[in-house]
Amino acid sequence: MIATASLGMRFSGRKLFEDVNLKFTPGNCYGVIGANGAGKSTFVKILSGELEATEGEVIFDKNKRMSVLKQDHFQYEDEEVLNVVLMGNKKLWDIMVEKNAIYAKTDFTDEDGIRAAELEGEFAELNGWNTETKAETLLMGLKIGADLHHKLMKELTEPEKVKVLLAQALFGEPDVLLLDEPTNGLDVKAISWLENFIMGLENSTVIVVSHDRHFLNKVCTHITDIDYGKIKMYVGNYDFWYESSQLAAQMLKDQNKKKEDKLNKIKNLVIKASAGTGKTYRLSLEYIAALCKKGSIEPIDYKNILVMTFTRKATAEIKEGILNKFSEFMEIYNISKNSELSVIEAISNSKLIDDKKRSNYLNLI
Repeated sequence: MIATASLGMRFSGRKLFEDVNLKFTPGNCYGVIGANGAGKSTFVKILSGELEATEGEVIFDKNKRMSVLKQDHFQYEDEEVLNVVLMGNKKLWDIMVEKNAIYAKTDFTDEDGIRAAELEGEFAELNGWNTETKAETLLMGLKIGADLHHKLMKELTEPEKVKVLLAQALFGEPDVLLLDEPTNGLDVKAISWLENFIMGLENSTVIVVSHDRHFLNKVCTHITDIDYGKIKMYVGNYDFWYESSQLAAQMLKDQNKKKEDKLNKIKNLVIKASAGTGKTYRLSLEYIAALCKKGSIEPIDYKNILVMTFTRKATAEIKEGILNKFSEFMEIYNISKNSELSVIEAISNSKLIDDKKRSNYLNLI
């Protein structure tokens, strides 16, 4: 399991994301998606420890093993292909290196014998005797034939290097597996093999960044979306997330449309009332007041109604009623002076009001 607590990241003052509180659990595969530049790779680097977040923390048991897909294709140029894969399990690889170094000594001492015995015990606990076979199986699955296993990395083609580094990340079924664009450079058969391999990792937590929707659909149990500085997690694969997000967007659009229709209806009512009798306008204002108290109209919308109405032809009684009602709404909503100034500006600039009346109206605010 790996988790984040109040995680945030900024680059040169620019916020990538903030207040990220997520938990990634074993047996699940999490697809990380978002627009280019949203911070997908940065998020994975923070999880891996390669980058340090500006806020919050990553929670991970140091006794567990994490494996990360390397992006530097030239890191192991002078290493044998099989050894590069074995390096994917650092603890096991370090034991193998130290053990082989001891056995290669010409002046083997009693202390060396004791240490070698300790290493053999640790090696056996990690099921080390089957390591080379498992590494070879991974390479063969990715179509890196046995004839390449003992070649140096610099002798391989670029696509072959990509597959070797992927095998390195997958080696030993790590507790947490972080993959940034693992299908890049892979052919269709290799991608299919990778999909099946990931789906077979019952005890690992897999976090993958990918633009390959088909791949995300096949392997993901959850989608982690980085958008507008937030990171949210959804249950399901990519298609399920997409359909859900489209539905949510449509619902929001419908809600906004209903709100806009209601606001236009109220504006039309005010326009008609401004040309009517004082009684008609008073009743209209009372209706608007009731809607505002119910939360049907936002303060900014009511301000716009006031500005629009005040610049129309209306009697002094109606205009005075508008200002009085405006004072009431300032109390109801605690509207800031900035909102009030918009109305003052409308009154001051209106050509429909003479100077004397303008002065009287402004004094009412």
